[in-house]
Amino acid sequence: MQAIRLNRLAYFSAVAETGSFTKAAERLGITKAVVSQQVSRLEEELQTSLLVRTTRRVEPTEAGRLLHARCVMIFGAVEEAIGEIAQINSEPTGTLRIAAPSDYGAATIAPLIAAFTRRYPACNVELRLSDTKVDLIADHFDLSIRVGWLDDSSYQARRIGSFRQLLVASPELLQAETAMVPEDLVSLPFIANASLKEPLVWRFTKNDFDPTTVRLRQSILTNSTPAAMAATLAGGGISVLPDFLAAEHLAANRLVQLVPAWDLPAGGIYAVYPAARFRPPKVIAFVAMLSQHQQSSRSIAPPL
Repeated sequence: MQAIRLNRLAYFSAVAETGSFTKAAERLGITKAVVSQQVSRLEEELQTSLLVRTTRRVEPTEAGRLLHARCVMIFGAVEEAIGEIAQINSEPTGTLRIAAPSDYGAATIAPLIAAFTRRYPACNVELRLSDTKVDLIADHFDLSIRVGWLDDSSYQARRIGSFRQLLVASPELLQAETAMVPEDLVSLPFIANASLKEPLVWRFTKNDFDPTTVRLRQSILTNSTPAAMAATLAGGGISVLPDFLAAEHLAANRLVQLVPAWDLPAGGIYAVYPAARFRPPKVIAFVAMLSQHQQSSRSIAPPL
């Protein structure tokens, strides 16, 4: 079969939708003769009748209805792709409203916003830092950055990175202690994060060993990850911190990692949006910048 030209599908769809070669020609801005000729060629190529012509109206046949349904899907996908490309190529403008957790927001999002506004001066940003989830629609947010594990929701989400959870302590706290395996940790004071579902229960894995679950002894409880880090740096106990907060202090020997051969569950970093067909250029541009930052930071990060 010869290659079927896509414009013939467009001519056929216009006739099927308007019920008239004349109206289809008016919609397409061409002559009725061209529409009729192209549809006839399409029927010849497919070797089937697509339209039933009467003196008053043109109706699709069963084969015509099937083809038209597929044409609607094809042209809809093309229209959506063109719309997305147009938005990507548009310059970000206006106010971008972002919600993010306090720890990741202060450590990563805030510095990235500074770079974003320098690159796109026609765009300004409002950032709300909170460890509680926001209603993106009711609170008029364009985007939420969430760290950890996503719950099911009506929002759309894109995973843009990941982070490790690290068990750490100040060097002074461990001068008289040597914790070699997870079970040894229960004797140490633990700084717990109340924002977690089970802040005292932790599951460790090591290569092919069976997972080990331990319940740690709470000495301090806080609902803020930066506060838990501050208390850990001050020698208040051991704590579990995300690598994007702990890495700098580990490199400077202000913190040390406990049982480094054992891993805690890793978490994800997500861009969460209200459900929508198209994304504004400001959202597309910022998520692309954040994704690139996550990839580059992972590629240059030294092993802990």
